[in-house]
Amino acid sequence: MKRRLALALSTALALGAVAVPLAAAVPAQAVVAQAPGAPDAKALAKSLAGLPDADATAALVRVGGTGGSWHGTAGVRDLRKGAKALEHAEFRAGSTTKVVTAATVLRLAADGDVDLDAPVQHYLPALFRGTNFEQPVSVRQLLNHTSGIPAGDGWGDAFADQYAHRFDVVTPTQVAASALAKDPAFTPGTRQQYLNINYTLLGLLVEKVTGDSYAKVATRLVLRPAGMRHTYFPGTDPRVHGPHNRGYQLVDGEFVDVTEWVQADRSAAGDMISTTADLERLLTALFRGRIVPASQLKEMFTLPAGVDGATMSAGLQKIEIDGRVYWGKSGSRYGYSTGIAASCDLSRTVVYSVNATDAKGEEMNPVAQRIVMASVRNAA
Repeated sequence: MKRRLALALSTALALGAVAVPLAAAVPAQAVVAQAPGAPDAKALAKSLAGLPDADATAALVRVGGTGGSWHGTAGVRDLRKGAKALEHAEFRAGSTTKVVTAATVLRLAADGDVDLDAPVQHYLPALFRGTNFEQPVSVRQLLNHTSGIPAGDGWGDAFADQYAHRFDVVTPTQVAASALAKDPAFTPGTRQQYLNINYTLLGLLVEKVTGDSYAKVATRLVLRPAGMRHTYFPGTDPRVHGPHNRGYQLVDGEFVDVTEWVQADRSAAGDMISTTADLERLLTALFRGRIVPASQLKEMFTLPAGVDGATMSAGLQKIEIDGRVYWGKSGSRYGYSTGIAASCDLSRTVVYSVNATDAKGEEMNPVAQRIVMASVRNAA
């Protein structure tokens, strides 16, 4: 999650490469409603100035709330052609998928199909059989990352290794089995460790409980009610089918096109393609209680009790900036960094997609950081 939103904004703040010069900057285009508490249009436009650059090739931003709204686009669609970035582009939304997954599980809990206090071993007995996970791990502990289950195996941390396997298919079950073959990282409920594996297992739980694919259930229970008509789960398809801005990774001074990539192993933890408008709809519908009933929705705004340093709830992260509290989620896949956040009363909402050239880096992308800080200025 971009190292947990760069530690909550710093605690409140070869390989098919394309060797081309950066195109001229495309000015941000904004729609501004001037009113008390309206987004700071000048600050937001400045946050996008100079794109494309070495940090990002494009950026899409939507800032809203009770004071008005601002929409901005900057950068290029394709480095080869230099065409202007598409305002309504689809992109890989990364770990913001977890918000949808959490909402799906909570909807099933509201319907009586899932018990948040029940052990996941009860729902997925075959997967846990013969493992060292004898202590119960509750569904709630998966939701808030206090399960103690370690990460599943992958292709390694190096970009070159992952790029070489970008079209290989690894199933969520294989990822889960590799994680459960290890020993617990800690006693469930005693620590918080943000890992994809928790939501990979939740996706498998959804399928076991409903007898249907995660994608179909999440679409029925969350995407459709929220009006997210341009959001979907590509599965084993490496392409982004709708209009999109291409993603790049900067490697040794050259831009490697990383747009096509199979994300099936991420599944319910990060395999979603969306748009900024759809993610804004998700925030609005979710926070207004139109997706998850109030008694379950509180899980998304509640940190685990007795866990030192916890910032993650069910699907969201608590973020404090300038004395105000926001709940949000960021996500990244190579070539794409995404973030969504809002105050509980929706007086300020923020959605961005940045075509980051080091989306999986240790630090938060500088363009994304500028966008976030500009977005919360003038918040009511």
